[in-house]
Amino acid sequence: MNHYETVFILNPVLSDTQIKETVKKFEDYLVSKGAEMVWKENWGLKKLAYPIQKKKTGFYHLFDFKVAGEIITPFELEFRRDDSIMRYLTVRLDKHAEAWAEKRRERNKESKK
Repeated sequence: MNHYETVFILNPVLSDTQIKETVKKFEDYLVSKGAEMVWKENWGLKKLAYPIQKKKTGFYHLFDFKVAGEIITPFELEFRRDDSIMRYLTVRLDKHAEAWAEKRRERNKESKK
């Protein structure tokens, strides 16, 4: 199993309920394929560097997970099929990126206490 991070941007016109349902849908998809969810974060509404689909903001979410490599292509296909997703990026983490991600998770846990 490889370690991956996926960041995706949801359309800003969605309601809180729609955002939660969409995030849950993608999380459930990964878990159903045997993924181990390491961490997930809601980064909230952020301004985009450039307009996407004539929108200037979007809701950012991060998934940090471990899964077999052949699951990534169908996972990204699900992103392309969903109209509420404006952009996504999945990267495989090497040992250095995994160490950095662990530090980031620890910082976030401490800041939420």
